[in-house]
Amino acid sequence: MEEQKDFDILEMPAEGLAAYWLSIKKLIDVKRNKQVLEEEIRYTREPFIKFMLETAFSEMDSDTIRRLAESKTHTIINEYSRKLNSMQISLLAMSSQENPRISFVRMASQYPTSVISEKKAFTLAHGLVDGLLSKESDHQILLEFDHKLQPDRLLVKMLFHIILSRKKGKQKLEKLVPYIKTPFYSNGITQVIDGFDHRILKSNLAVQAEQILKYSNSKMEMATEMCMGIRNKYNYDDIFHIARAYMP
Repeated sequence: MEEQKDFDILEMPAEGLAAYWLSIKKLIDVKRNKQVLEEEIRYTREPFIKFMLETAFSEMDSDTIRRLAESKTHTIINEYSRKLNSMQISLLAMSSQENPRISFVRMASQYPTSVISEKKAFTLAHGLVDGLLSKESDHQILLEFDHKLQPDRLLVKMLFHIILSRKKGKQKLEKLVPYIKTPFYSNGITQVIDGFDHRILKSNLAVQAEQILKYSNSKMEMATEMCMGIRNKYNYDDIFHIARAYMP
C-alpha cells in the first residue's frame, strides 16, 4: 500500500469521501482481520480520516468517540477558517494594493498566538521576491502554495504575493497560479489579475469561504457516521444509506 499524498477531506467531493469509507468496509469484510485497519492507519496522512481510524476502532465507547470526533471537526474547521480568512485578506490586499505591513498585521491577527514575527516574515517574503527574479531558483519549491502549509509558512507566502503585486503589478501574479494547489486562493488570484471590482471580489470570497466551511463540516459529519457504522458492523447497504443522507 502506498502512502496517500493527495487525499484531503477539506477539498475532496463528498462522493469521493463516501467511496473511501465504502472501500474500507469492503476490505474489512473480505479480509476479516485488524491488519487492514493497521495498514490504513499507517499509510493515511489525511488528519481527520487518520484520527477516525485510530479512534473509532479503539476500546473507547461510542459516545466518547463521537464527542472526540466532534471536537476534532471543530479543531480542523477553526484552523481552516483562520487560513481562509487570512487568504481573503491577502487577496483583497492585492486587489487594493494595500500597504503590506497593514496586510501582515491583519493576517497574523487571525491566530490566537503569534506564529511568526513581522521582521522575520518580511525578511523571508523579500527573499522569495528576490528568488523569483533569480534564474537559478527552483520555482516549484519557491512558489508552491497549499492550505496544508503550516501557518507561519502560509503567512510568508501570502505576504510575498502582496509585496510582489505592489512592486511589480497584478499581472506579475500570473506566474503564481500554476503553483497554487488551493482552488479558493487560485481562483481569487485569477479574479485579482482580471481586475474584478474590489467590492464584488470581497463578496465572492466571503460567500465562497462560508460555503467551503459548511461543506467541510458536513463531510466530516458524514465520515464520522460512516466510520461508526463500520465499527458497529452495519452491512454495506446500510453504510451506503448513511452516505446518501449527506448528499443531494
